[in-house]
Amino acid sequence: MEFIVPGLIMMSVITSSYSNVSSSFFSQKFQKNIEELLIAPVPTHVIIWGFVLGGLGRSILVGGLVTMVSLFFVPLHVHSWLLVIITLFMTAILFSLAGLLNGIFAQSFDDVSIIPTFVLQPLTYLGGVFYAISMLPPFWQAVSKVNPIVYMVSGFRYGFLGTTDISVMWSVAILVLFIVVLYALCWYLIEKGRGLRS
Repeated sequence: MEFIVPGLIMMSVITSSYSNVSSSFFSQKFQKNIEELLIAPVPTHVIIWGFVLGGLGRSILVGGLVTMVSLFFVPLHVHSWLLVIITLFMTAILFSLAGLLNGIFAQSFDDVSIIPTFVLQPLTYLGGVFYAISMLPPFWQAVSKVNPIVYMVSGFRYGFLGTTDISVMWSVAILVLFIVVLYALCWYLIEKGRGLRS
């Protein structure tokens, strides 16, 4: 249980941050409220961080609730508070940006749910939430290391247990790389009005 709980917390953070931002942004597009943001003298960075902070707030609240419920079943011992906080915040920011990207490209409410259902959920379940990557045969270990969620779950789990299948430095580096790439992509698309201006 001590091994599984950090994965469950991370899974709830990933899904809540992603779904909060993608649905919020698409709702703004659907109701034509996004046009007010685009014509207002608001920098693109402020628009992005407004949505990201909303996703971050919701994911931390949901992650906190999952943590509190899990305390009824298993005592949690934290090995490194710094790493727990860093991986939690960076993962929430990363998936908020990914949700924003989904919201930008979505043309209907069905488009908002396609990525979480057919991409995000399988990647999460195959991301080491319920098992250690080291338990897999060598070939499947190599395949699992292509999944970025493995690095996030492993880094977060290390913060609790002090053991990991993946280097902590790799976990943080992957998070930073994905955040930078997704942020730049979101900024470019909003700046150009891709899918936002008729």
